[in-house]
Amino acid sequence: MDKKTLDTIIDEMTNVVEKSKDEIFHISEEAMEEHAHLQRELEETKMMVKDYIKRGDRLEVEVRKSRQKLSVVSREFNRYTESDIRHVYEETHSLQTNLAIMRQEEKRLRQKRDELERRIIRLKRTIEHATNLGRKVSVVLTYLHDDFSKVNKALKTAKEKQQFGLKIIEAQEIERKRLSREIHDGPAQMLANILIRSEIVDLAFREGNVEQALKEVKSIRGNIRSSLQEVRRIIYDLRPMALDDLGLFPTIKKHIATMSEYNNIEIELILLGDERRLEANYEVAIFRLVQEALQNAINHAEANLIKVTIEVLPDQITVIIRDDGIGFDHDIEKKDSFGLIGMKERVEILDGKLLIESGRGEGTTIRIIVPYNQSFDRS
Repeated sequence: MDKKTLDTIIDEMTNVVEKSKDEIFHISEEAMEEHAHLQRELEETKMMVKDYIKRGDRLEVEVRKSRQKLSVVSREFNRYTESDIRHVYEETHSLQTNLAIMRQEEKRLRQKRDELERRIIRLKRTIEHATNLGRKVSVVLTYLHDDFSKVNKALKTAKEKQQFGLKIIEAQEIERKRLSREIHDGPAQMLANILIRSEIVDLAFREGNVEQALKEVKSIRGNIRSSLQEVRRIIYDLRPMALDDLGLFPTIKKHIATMSEYNNIEIELILLGDERRLEANYEVAIFRLVQEALQNAINHAEANLIKVTIEVLPDQITVIIRDDGIGFDHDIEKKDSFGLIGMKERVEILDGKLLIESGRGEGTTIRIIVPYNQSFDRS
């Protein structure tokens, strides 16, 4: 297959993927609009149900009183005129009829509320499916647009292009899926909740319920504060600002403590040698290597304990990440371990070595050795 034919195929694939992405986005947008509408309708229905319950309870008290009065009139009819008896009877009958109508309307509203909740659940699943599919299509489209031309020049044969392309797509998909899941489950959900709460505030103000509106505003502030914290955490995962300000070792300490607490797993950090500032590229590379190794151990190793050792010597940096997890047969699985490709590339850029020791039921040890020149140090 020559380059011209390959480019033609890529262009056709790109057009198809772009059209598919637009269709998926349109479906997702319509579903989200309907979801928001149903949420507002559900909240209004819930408030109406509460109102009918209160009114019905008050009317039920009036019915009991009227029936008691009717009972007295019936027993002592000699004391009352025919007109009085008829009036009490008609009043009681009218109240009972109104109560029956009100309870029937309450029942209808309850059924409507339950049906709205079921529709919202089904619609939420549809939105999640559309969002996940859209993310996958975006990954493929990004690869086709931005990455393939560079890969095409770097590789020698069509077979190598296919294998390397699959690895790139897999690595991108894993990272994008993780990031999109965090945004969807965190800030996106919180912002959706804030939107719904704001609708409730508007409804409460229109009904003159200022106390309820102020209560909802207070709740909205708490949601905004939580959203801000979650966004800051995601930004930290993408690029910790502390790495530029404080350096590698304080950032590693904070990151390990955060991952240990967030994933409820014990992670030990051992620092050997001089904890000095390193050249910027080395600090970023070492941090990303440790971050990726920890993420792999947490996601796949089923480990109870992870040990991270970093040793800085005058001429080299050694990083060892060891876990007590399930391990794997390295000779069999190393060809398909696409999650390690990014680590391998980072180490090769630094002219270093990446060694992996693992076995079934024996845990995994990743050893990284990078040559380093003291002249790179920063004050």
